[in-house]
This record gives sequence, C-alpha cells and structure tokens, in this order.
Amino acid sequence: MPKIEVPEKLFYSLAGRSYSDDEMNDIFPVAKAELDGHEDGTIKIELNDTNRPDLWSAAGVARALRTYQSGQIPRYDFFSSAERTMDSGDRVHIDDESCLGIRDFSVSFAAEGCTVTEELLINLIQSQEKLCQNFGRKRKTIAIGIFRNDLITYPVHYIGADPDKTAFVPLGMDEKLTLREILAKHPKGREYGHIIADKPRYPYLYDDKGETLSFSPIINSAHSGAVEVGDRNLFVDISGPGIDDVLLAANILACDMADMGFKILPVKVILAKDTKYGREITVPYHFQEETSCPVSFVEKELGEKLSAQECIDALRRMGVEARVKDDVITVRCPEYRNDFLHAVDIVEDIMIGHGLMNFEPVMPTDFTKGSVSPAETFARRVKGLMVGLGFQEMMYNYLGSRREYVENMHISDEKVVYIANPMSENYEVVRPSILPSLLESESVSGHAVYPHRIFEIGKVCYKDEADNSGTVTRNHLGFMAADNQIGFNEASSYINTLLYFLNIEYSLESVEGDERFIPGRAARIMHSGRQIGIYGEVHPQVLESWGCSMPAIMAEFDLDLMH
Repeated sequence: MPKIEVPEKLFYSLAGRSYSDDEMNDIFPVAKAELDGHEDGTIKIELNDTNRPDLWSAAGVARALRTYQSGQIPRYDFFSSAERTMDSGDRVHIDDESCLGIRDFSVSFAAEGCTVTEELLINLIQSQEKLCQNFGRKRKTIAIGIFRNDLITYPVHYIGADPDKTAFVPLGMDEKLTLREILAKHPKGREYGHIIADKPRYPYLYDDKGETLSFSPIINSAHSGAVEVGDRNLFVDISGPGIDDVLLAANILACDMADMGFKILPVKVILAKDTKYGREITVPYHFQEETSCPVSFVEKELGEKLSAQECIDALRRMGVEARVKDDVITVRCPEYRNDFLHAVDIVEDIMIGHGLMNFEPVMPTDFTKGSVSPAETFARRVKGLMVGLGFQEMMYNYLGSRREYVENMHISDEKVVYIANPMSENYEVVRPSILPSLLESESVSGHAVYPHRIFEIGKVCYKDEADNSGTVTRNHLGFMAADNQIGFNEASSYINTLLYFLNIEYSLESVEGDERFIPGRAARIMHSGRQIGIYGEVHPQVLESWGCSMPAIMAEFDLDLMH
C-alpha cells in the first residue's frame, strides 16, 4: 500500500490542528490510513485504499480529517463543469492530432500566489510520484510535470514529435539530447522508456516560443521544469491515454495545491479528439456523475436503521454532498474523487462517517459446524504424495504482472483475467497457471544445490464463456524439477507414481503449439475422455525469459477434475 512521510508542522497546518499519536491512531481510519511512525518531527502514514488516490498525500489525508472533524464539505471555486466554464484568460493548452495513438491526452492548470518552501516542494514531489507510480501504473496511465509558469508563453502545445529530430536539455543533464537519445542515456529514459519506445512519434510538450516543457512521460526540460524553493507561479501538466484518469489526477493536485495556499488558475485545453465531455475542456474540470442509493439498502447492508438525515450527516463528514428524495440518497461525488461506482460505495462512506464505534454489536444467531471439504481432503492427500516424492511445498501470490504470467511464458492472453484498476502493473493479472510462480522461484535459486523440486497446490483463474461470470476459478497442482540431466522420462515417472497412488487411470496425448514446452517432449494427461493435466520439458526460450540456467520439467493438474 502507498506510504507517505510529511513534516509534522506542515501536516498540522493542513489539518488545522495538532494531533497526539493516540489521536492520530484513532482518527486516521476515517482517511483509510494508519499511523506508521512518528519520530524526529516526521509523520509516517500508510494508506489502505487503492481506490482513493486523493488520500495519497499529506493534503489529502489532512482534508479528510479536517472535514470529518468539522462536518464542513470543502468548497473549491475554480472548477469548470458541464454547467459552467471558468475564465481561463490567455492560458490555452492545445493537443495536436499527431499525439493520438501515442498518448492521447494532455491537460493542465496553473497555480500562483504561494511561495514554494523546501517542505512544500518535497511534499509536492512526493504527491506527484505517488500518483504516477500507483494510480498511474508507473507512469503508464498518468505522468505529471510541474513547471515554472513565469517561463512559459501560452498557448502550450502537445504533439507527437519526431524522436530523432526533436532535442532539448533534459532535467538533470547539461547536454542537448534527441528524444530517442534520452531513452538511452537519461536514467528516467532507461526506467520509463519502454512505455513509448515502440511508438513512431513521442509525446512532446512545448510553449508558443518553442521552449521545451517536457518529454512525457519521461522527463521535464532543464529550462522550465526545475522548480526551486522561492518560486511562486507554477504550471502543472498531466498526460495519459485516458481522459478520466488525467482529469482526476489534475483535480486531485489542484485541490491539494489550493489547500497549501495556491490560487488555482484554470487552463482551457483544446483536445485532439472529441470526448464525452467535448473537445474543449477548461481544467480543473468536475466530470464525475451522481450516484444513488435507497435508504433501505443502507439499513440492509449495515444492519442498523439510520434515518435519511443521519445518512446525509455521515456523508457530509466524509466530504460528500448528498440529498434525499423519495427515500433515495443521491450523492455528488467530490471533484477529487471518482470511486462511487456502486450503491455499496455510498454505504461504505455512510458507515465510516457515522462512526464504527456507534454501531451496536450484534451476536451471531446462526451457528454451523465446520468440516473439511472433499476438495481440501483430496488436496491434502496430493500434498502428502508430492512431499513423499521429494518435492518442497511453496506458497505464492495470486496476482502478478502481464510480463510474468503471459510474456515470460510465451502464451496468449486471450483467457487471462486482468484487474480493471490495479494498484500497480505488478498486480494487474490474476494468475492463469501455477507454472509461472514456480519458474519465478527457480529464477532466484541458481545458488542452491541441485536438483530442485518444488510444487504448489493453489487456485488459478481464467476466462470461460460457459460460466455466468465469464471466469472460472480452479484448484490446481503445479510442480517443477530442475537439474542438469533432467528430462521427459523423469517427468513421466513422477506422473506415473502420483496417479498410481491416487488410483487414477490415465492416457497420454501429444502436445502441439504449446510454446511453454519443447515440441515432442510434452504430453497431455487424459482421464475419462478429458484433459486433467499437462507436463513436459520446459522450452529453453521460457527458461531464458525467466533467467533460469538449468534444464527443467514441469507439470500442472486440474485437481477439480481428478476427485
């Protein structure tokens, strides 16, 4: 989960009062946070909700505490919406069609009137990085640049530039480099260049005098992108492939900076293509739609009857404006949030705003007798046999990256289940197989004495149109052995021994087109006319993708088809 650190003086100033450690421990849950430490004048905060990026900053947490304590909804007067457009003056941002298909959107706003101190600058950079790394999936969906507004001549232009003909001096360097050279020579280029390296043109932001602002999502220019202590006028740019994401990130930063004392100056953005909000948007822009929930649904979910007024008061303490008509609560999502996707989300805010300590505890009235399921009984039996065969049991996460579960395994992602809003790209896929997990262990075990024999019994998930949900979750056994002489015959002996003691008759069929295994050195395991597993020698390309140095065999069974 995201963690932030903030000087206590700055945090108390934003929160409107000081807090003891005990008080912070008590109140931080209203911001879905907890105190992770407080020493040497620094407060360490751990955030526990990946759906609330507005809380991943000192200003965001302080706003939540301040609102809960006062019951006053924060008001920001700089937002445009479908009903009104704020005056942007001469501040115009133009997206060119050449950026489409590369990184479609770039939006911006300006801020003035607050002197940047060292503490404030560190906090701004921290907020920027948390949004980019977590909400922005390591800059893949969100990249943020903060610039010195006094050095910018409007309008600002966002284009897809020729990577070999466009050059500037990047932040942190003294020499002028082309965009392609930045990917190879600059540390940020090497870290994030993979996001746009295969594109024919690269995202590029510059002002009307031709001065470079940034090469998004890689690095700002040394000219205007080096914000310093003492600056008072800033320009903030947010780019990404999705309009909702970039607008939400802009709104969060605008509210945070307003809370810090800045005056927010809207910027009119002329987009490169039509969106559901039009082609011209004045940013910051309130785009979130209202969400509704019956009062009776609140009672059903919380188990306690709350009046409509109690629900409204609870939501107000969470910074949410609400109204009730015909027993239906309708909420107006705050400009800095976009997490009201279902009626349950309203119930959650009502629960937190009402106070968990105010709910009457209820003893359970139904009691049931627990027992081990047939599937668990069978899994334990299989586990005992695998240990008897000399294998060591492993336990793995069920979420991972596309690189681990798809690219390194040289398989199609046609049936892979992706997380719609992952915390980071490291947790964007529900594993479709146990085998990648085993190979990951082998990739970091080259120093251990061979042979290596490991297995896991766990769950996998993949798409299945025959199921009502479109996906199925299955119990699988996966095992792998690695040694300098291991091969198909050893794998067959393990399969034969395991299925003999499970009293399962089986036959083998050839495997074609499975790039995880060496052609001709793999087999499907058939039982009662259906495939229950597969095994074989691991293809050298797969071993190379994982960085494994020894030949290996691996097998995987669907245990739900075997008992």
